[in-house]
Amino acid sequence: MRYALLAAVFATACVTSSQATRAGGAVENPIVQVGHPVLRERAKDVTKEQLATPEFQALVARMTEAMRQAPGVGLAAPQLGVPLRVFVLEDRAELQASLTPGELGERERVPVPLRVIVNPTLTPIGDERVTFFEGCLSVSGYAALVERWREVEVSGLDEKGEPVTWRVKGWPARILQHETDHLDGVIYIDRMLPRTFGTLPQVKARFGGKPIADIKEALGVTK
Repeated sequence: MRYALLAAVFATACVTSSQATRAGGAVENPIVQVGHPVLRERAKDVTKEQLATPEFQALVARMTEAMRQAPGVGLAAPQLGVPLRVFVLEDRAELQASLTPGELGERERVPVPLRVIVNPTLTPIGDERVTFFEGCLSVSGYAALVERWREVEVSGLDEKGEPVTWRVKGWPARILQHETDHLDGVIYIDRMLPRTFGTLPQVKARFGGKPIADIKEALGVTK
């Protein structure tokens, strides 16, 4: 996942940015890591007044740039240390290049253009839940199986303050759930199946290219 399993199986939304500071020629990684209190707090709603400010628009631009440079498919503001209820997501075709057609189909993963969701409200649709690997750059170097709703609907505002509603299933629905969790102080490790937790190299080497049913059987998972 940290490319194949993070960006491909699931890059959650974390970052590195051209605005990172440099010291002695090295780029400081701006990704907030697990253990930082901002990742465990409910982020604050973005007000109408904030939406209109250059500072908020600059934040959205920085989040988008950081997500793309990671590379990742989503980024919540708390992962940059900013406790506001906003996330960006984008699943570009090149991030899916390492997955087989079978993996893409099973995950229901398709390219998704850039979206910005402010003050999201997430509603599960139906009862079906699916399990796949997730990782998070705020829990750098690891991945685990996580059960999520297959289909959800999100409503909120875009970066201009216009109402948006998006009903989606498959991988985009997983991204939405993962990012909304970040705004509520929840990390995927809170929802993971603990026995499946492992390093990204191990997960990739052992399970890359395999159907999820085979992976779950090998790990003794019944969900």
